[in-house]
Amino acid sequence: MAPAKDYYQVLGVSEKASADEIKKAYRRLAKQYHPDANPNDTQAAERFKEISEAHSVLSDPGQRKKYDTMRKFGAFAGGPRSWGTRTGGAGSTKFEDFDLGGFTQGGFSGFGGLGDIFSSIFGKGKRSGGVEPIEQVVEIPFKVAALGGKVPVSVPVTEACPTCGGSGAATGAQVSTCQECGGRGTVSFGQGGFAVTRPCPACRGRGRVASQPCPKCSGQGEVSISKRLRVTVPPGTDSGHKVRLKGQGQRNPTGGRPGDLIVTFQVKKDRFFRREGLDIYCTVPLNVAQAALGTKLQVRTIHGQKVVLRIPPATQPGRKLRIRGQGIERNGRKGDQFVEIAVTIPESLTPEQQELLKSFASAADLKY
Repeated sequence: MAPAKDYYQVLGVSEKASADEIKKAYRRLAKQYHPDANPNDTQAAERFKEISEAHSVLSDPGQRKKYDTMRKFGAFAGGPRSWGTRTGGAGSTKFEDFDLGGFTQGGFSGFGGLGDIFSSIFGKGKRSGGVEPIEQVVEIPFKVAALGGKVPVSVPVTEACPTCGGSGAATGAQVSTCQECGGRGTVSFGQGGFAVTRPCPACRGRGRVASQPCPKCSGQGEVSISKRLRVTVPPGTDSGHKVRLKGQGQRNPTGGRPGDLIVTFQVKKDRFFRREGLDIYCTVPLNVAQAALGTKLQVRTIHGQKVVLRIPPATQPGRKLRIRGQGIERNGRKGDQFVEIAVTIPESLTPEQQELLKSFASAADLKY
């Protein structure tokens, strides 16, 4: 039985990687293996699930700390400690060298506190219905983040194979009790005073095996799909904001409630608007004459309106003019929009314009 994969190895980062390095590695790999970029590629879909699973744990400081604790005990591939293993079906007493990384959730009931840590990492509890939550990073437009709305999300998940109904058996195949686990669906491992249980690898926890596997799913009982959802974005959303969608994640192979989907929003930059808290900022260019003499401008707001803004004479570069109530509204509070003035200098002048500016400079008689 293959040991569980090390999340640091999955993302290709060191165990001392910073949060930013983990995020960059995840985004690079997620873009490469996303199902939308690899249609009908089951291996890419599986790789994407591994990447999302690793990022879900390592991007959360609390989960990462617990994971690192388990990792020190050799609970994952490449871990420092190994344990003896009892393999085979009921009554078997053969022991082999076995890396603790081969254990999965549900297999640490005999380890006391370690079992609690492992379960909390992999979502074995009421919050996720026994299935680990999956995390998806979604880029959203600036205006949607500011005002709220809905965005489409494509989530790689598995569903019961439509050909075999999740049994893993080909049509007409004989289904019999699994000899490896005696029909229990689990096998036990142990050494000394420890006893560990995990799903049977021969029957994948079903307790029964088929004489011929289903050709559609190769006996796995499930197929990878890309589930499409429309996710609500709350007004005033910032990059890093998360929403949990219960029951929209990975299917539960035992028939229980599916796991949850955690969506992490990444806000795109806007070419005109920028944001500070609930306030919106934009920069408007004026020429020298407009800034000196004053003028009127039409300025668009984040809400799609056009507001006529009076620019007073002798307006200096960098001055900010407020448009009240045109910012972001959240929790009963509403920000403003600030228009920052930028004075532009022409790169070339006609002879007539040069003479006019010379006359202006002479009349100004500036002294310092």
